Amino acid sequence: MQKTIWAPWRIEYLLGEKEGGCFLCRMFAEERDRENLLLRRGRSCAVLMNRYPYTSGHLMVAPYRHLEHLRDLSTEERAEMADLAIETVEILKAVLKPDGLNLGYNLGAAAGAGLRDHLHQHVVPRWIGDTNFMPVLADTRVMPQALLAQYDVLAPHFAA
Repeated sequence: MQKTIWAPWRIEYLLGEKEGGCFLCRMFAEERDRENLLLRRGRSCAVLMNRYPYTSGHLMVAPYRHLEHLRDLSTEERAEMADLAIETVEILKAVLKPDGLNLGYNLGAAAGAGLRDHLHQHVVPRWIGDTNFMPVLADTRVMPQALLAQYDVLAPHFAA
């Protein structure tokens, strides 16, 4: 028997008005870090939560500058992205206790990039058994914690 799986949180994204321009640049210019799920502001880069995550604790590290290509990062941006990624991994390991993590870039639409013109690195905690049929068959993900609740758990660990 076929069952219906409801994912009402997705309707906000599907039907919501899409603002022009880059949402990362807009978020970095604002001072509403909790609302924007921005966990840490560095000198040239920031750590933020993915608003439409693959799994709980899916974070991103991005430069403030609007860059499309890795080759365009300055030496400072490269170093800070690496440092923030290392710190993010350590915080996620301590707080969420994943069995592993994926780190990477989706460069281009064919690679799965939803945001193609503002470079960002994904940091995705993984648990044994977390890969299931839901995203493949139902375009649905099971998220055990609301985004702002998870922000409140993670934010103190990112305080400078």
